[in-house]
Amino acid sequence: MHSAAVEAFDLWITASRQHLSIPSPTILNTRDLDTPPVSSEIEKPNSTYPTMNSGMDSKSPLENPSNTEFAGSTSSRPSISSLQYKASAGNSIKEVAFGDSGSRPVRYGSRGAESEALSTSQKEINEEDARLVYINDPGKTNERYEFAGNSVRTSKYSIVTFLPKNLFEQFHRVAYIYFLVIAVLNQLPQLAVFGRGASILPLAFVLLVTAIKDAYEDYRRHRSDKIENNRLAFVLVNGQFEQKKWKHIQVGEVIKIHANETMPCDMVLLSTSDPTGVAYVQTTNLDGESNLKTRYAKQETLLKINEGKFSGLIKCEKPNRNVYGFLANLEIDGKLLSLGPSNIILRGCELKNTAWALGVVVYAGRETKAMLNSSGAPSKRSWLETRMNYEIITLSFFLAALCTVVSVCAAVWLRRHRDELDYIVFFGKQEYSTGAAKDYNYYGWGAEMFLTFLMAVIVFQIMIPISLYISMELVRVGQAYFMIRDTQMYDEASDSRFQCRSLNINEDLGQIKYVFSDKTGTLTENKMEFRCASIWGVDFSGGNGASQNQQNGYSVQVDENIWRPKMSVKVDPELLRFLRMRKDAKEDNHVHDFFLALAACNTIVPLVVDTSDPHVKLVDYQGESPDEQALVYAAAAYGFMLMKRTTGYIVIDVQGDKQRFNVLGLHEFDSDRKRMSVILGCPDKTVKVFVKGADTSMFSVIDRSLNMDVRHTTEVHLRSYSSLGLRTLVIGMRELSATEFEQWHSSFKAASTSLIGRAALLREVAGNVENRLCILGATGIEDKLQQGVPEAIESLRMAGIKVWVLTGDKQETAISIGYSSRLLTDQMTQIQINSNSTESCRRRLDDAMAMSDNNTGGTSGAGSALIALIIDGTSLVYILDSELEEKLFQLASRCSVVLCCRVAPLQKAGIVALVKKRTADMTLAIGDGANDVSMIQMAAVGVGISGQEGRQAVMASDFAMGQFRFLVPLLLVHGHWNYQRMGYMILYNFYRNAVFVLILFWYVLFTCFTLTTAITEWSSMLYSVIYTSVPTIVVGILDKDLSRNTLQRWPQLYGAGHRQECYNNRLFWLTMIDTLWQSIAAFFVPLYAYWGSTIDGSSLGDLWTLAAVILVNLHLAMDVIRWNWISHAAIWGSIIVSFVCVVIIDALPILPGYWAIFHIGKTRLFWLCLLVIVVSALIPRFVIKVLYQYYRPCDVQIARETEKLGNQGELGAVEIEMN
Repeated sequence: MHSAAVEAFDLWITASRQHLSIPSPTILNTRDLDTPPVSSEIEKPNSTYPTMNSGMDSKSPLENPSNTEFAGSTSSRPSISSLQYKASAGNSIKEVAFGDSGSRPVRYGSRGAESEALSTSQKEINEEDARLVYINDPGKTNERYEFAGNSVRTSKYSIVTFLPKNLFEQFHRVAYIYFLVIAVLNQLPQLAVFGRGASILPLAFVLLVTAIKDAYEDYRRHRSDKIENNRLAFVLVNGQFEQKKWKHIQVGEVIKIHANETMPCDMVLLSTSDPTGVAYVQTTNLDGESNLKTRYAKQETLLKINEGKFSGLIKCEKPNRNVYGFLANLEIDGKLLSLGPSNIILRGCELKNTAWALGVVVYAGRETKAMLNSSGAPSKRSWLETRMNYEIITLSFFLAALCTVVSVCAAVWLRRHRDELDYIVFFGKQEYSTGAAKDYNYYGWGAEMFLTFLMAVIVFQIMIPISLYISMELVRVGQAYFMIRDTQMYDEASDSRFQCRSLNINEDLGQIKYVFSDKTGTLTENKMEFRCASIWGVDFSGGNGASQNQQNGYSVQVDENIWRPKMSVKVDPELLRFLRMRKDAKEDNHVHDFFLALAACNTIVPLVVDTSDPHVKLVDYQGESPDEQALVYAAAAYGFMLMKRTTGYIVIDVQGDKQRFNVLGLHEFDSDRKRMSVILGCPDKTVKVFVKGADTSMFSVIDRSLNMDVRHTTEVHLRSYSSLGLRTLVIGMRELSATEFEQWHSSFKAASTSLIGRAALLREVAGNVENRLCILGATGIEDKLQQGVPEAIESLRMAGIKVWVLTGDKQETAISIGYSSRLLTDQMTQIQINSNSTESCRRRLDDAMAMSDNNTGGTSGAGSALIALIIDGTSLVYILDSELEEKLFQLASRCSVVLCCRVAPLQKAGIVALVKKRTADMTLAIGDGANDVSMIQMAAVGVGISGQEGRQAVMASDFAMGQFRFLVPLLLVHGHWNYQRMGYMILYNFYRNAVFVLILFWYVLFTCFTLTTAITEWSSMLYSVIYTSVPTIVVGILDKDLSRNTLQRWPQLYGAGHRQECYNNRLFWLTMIDTLWQSIAAFFVPLYAYWGSTIDGSSLGDLWTLAAVILVNLHLAMDVIRWNWISHAAIWGSIIVSFVCVVIIDALPILPGYWAIFHIGKTRLFWLCLLVIVVSALIPRFVIKVLYQYYRPCDVQIARETEKLGNQGELGAVEIEMN
């Protein structure tokens, strides 16, 4: 076997010398490792790692190994940062949101759905749809097409475009167009009811406030753009590197980045300070991940750069949003090389642990992937705002009815008095000023009827409350401020506050009926800890009881320093003892290979960190996957310590013996294979492929003819681990013969340089080598529940919220987590659907429906709480996007818990869509990873967790927070408050404006329908903008119907949002009836009090204005629950400000109604009228409110009374009544 392997390596070395894009292996024996010692390679943990200087190495291409997708990875390799390898979860991080599915509908259940995301990589790159980049020749690069410069612009406006563009955006609101039409109509002489300036004021005020806000936000963006565009970078010009501003960098130029500097554009890596061409980057600015990622320069460009030559042609795909994919080819010295995600560094990344890196710009400015992904989450509208439109339409019809009544009555009056129109003083049909009589502004009763209708619309225009929109925006800003400042939603571990990324849907948080949650990183911490292992059929799980002194860990002597892993791992004493004794050679080989697989089959980068002791160094394993980190730390704890990783080899300390393994190939994890493999050239001159992956994918490639008893035992151990809630992985390996290695090598070369379907071909190559494996064992990794998750789920369920968990983990693991999180209980009847065909799914659904009928009596009543549905992703493939969807929904709606296992990202979105399309209930999706983005964007409310998997979920969400348990204060407290406040505020705005309009309407009926108004035009305009707007905003932000403690103690109170108790048709019509009565009281009391007096209409108009202001403010004061000094200042201050404004308006001789308030204000009857109006208008409301709360109190009112009494002994009875 060894001789065959040597022949294979001879072939390999020959191929490598022919410049193949794969690192050549150098087979080292123990003597090679001794001279020079491996420790000399690893004594410098920083950026530059010296290469071995053995005689063989100095002549071998491995000294500067070529890396083009050396890892077998391919164009589908998600730039390491995208792997998020979730062990048994089997989740693909390939996020469809970055693709472009065009107009085709998304198929959530189809197996082929995910392949759509690879469509880009399966297209041939030809001259028409490719970008040609000539290295170090920007002139030729931009000769055919002038590509975008590197100047970025995140601002929306310029000085020239601000006014028209901002106005255009604001007038997308139909109500604004309505008020614009009103203002235009009032400019016509025939319809000029108000002064031309006064009619424009309300709309102008609202537009101005919004424009100032938009202008300030855009100014900040302009300032940020200026700073970004004027940063400096070193650019190769005439053979020398010169500093150039970022905004002047062009596609095709070669730039040099130094350590800790930020990439100014997307660039293909050409060379680095590391002899092997590796560079370490941090993508925090791009996706929030702080772990280091590796990027590689091609061996061919590395050699040419070292010779001082900068030439070559890159043919790459057009700019796109997929940050995890890159497809290109490099033509250099007549050779064609493939480029993938591992060869490109994106704008915003920082260079770390590498002295410098050279790259050629392929995408610049707005065409960089970071800028193409800079758009925020999709805009959403709240349910209340959508529902409010129906009421606005109703008010519009009511307004039209009032105007019709006035115009018809006016026409009737004109017909009755047509013979008197010539000499009626206040009408004046005939004009005699010129000597000859002629009609004066009289167009006949038909035309007058039409003009009267339009004039009535102008007079009654505030029936549609224009100030409501800006009030809602200001209230939402205030609510968001207090949510952000809430210390109960502050996560100390990540030092992150609650984020409110969308202000449009604050009130929707109070009506959530369904919560769709990811498991890993959302319910759990996503901080993996190695717990147990099954090796060659032997269960080693005694580490759970290991003593603390066994956690000190393994250490390695490197020169005069001691290296030890940064994190300690609990070890199994028996396994540790077994490794040290090395008593059974055969079993020892399996144990050796098992831990070698853990240490080598990954993309972890070991970094050495200094400590307070200069002789002690800590090895920090950096990687994007917490699972991989846990496995590497576990291997180190048992004496297999990863010391160094380069593009061509790794160094592992095996029980004190430093060994070098050549990395001949690496096939990274993808969602189709659900496994990862590495091909190693071992010190004993053998070639082995090590594979790890999910059990479902691994058992299909295990050689069934070998060790059936080991396989069976391992399966038993896996079920045991899963029942404990552990995440499981299966480990396998096999030795490759020379023929097999040659076949793999040639196939990989052909696939990696293919122009068409590269990703699919590479998956096929990986599948060919990952077969007939010998099973080594399995691992169990614990992902602990986050603090407070069981209590949070219990509270949500008590609040009437259905919690569905959608996870990629295996079913046993998900069920175990379900029990530990109190999602599942022993009292529940579990319905499990695990089918692999459409017919099988149909039968299982029918059986499940029959079972649910037996448990619930065919209804979704209280009995539904006893049913839990558990379904896997394979079944969903056949159910979603088929006629079975409806059956699944009917079944799921009868269950209080739904647990979906082994689901892909698109299936998560499909489950949310299943509920969203068939019910009006509000949905919320919460997750922490990129695989949750589709689900988050599909739900009515999306919440991102700032966790271990980057910020993709946060960037796509409406709200973001650090822990799942924060959902309780977010929904039960802030959601309840926001819904209650916003619902009341909308109804109050309708009431406030309708009172004023009806007062004007009653006056018109007593003035021959002429639409002359006693209330001055300025008071009419200022009524909803100045007189009454501040109190409703303050109450909308600060009022609380119940305290935080009460809302959290009694989650059932959240049901008020489900029942729409704060905003519904019944409340709207009751409010309108109350409005009608209050307007009658406000109008007719002064009318009859001053009937026959000498007080003029303007004086009465001031009385009606002040009466309306006092009335609506006292109405608001009656409903305020919790008073504070701001509420007092707003309500009573508004009344005072209204008096002052009326006095000022009447004190101006140029305005009509001069001195009117002084005429009427000095009489006692004026003040008596105000008192009688308030009492008579509000007493019916007060009496009905008292009777209703006394005889038919709702849950909120009961809890409020309990708060007032403060009698804890009554709480039990209160709970019973609320239930």
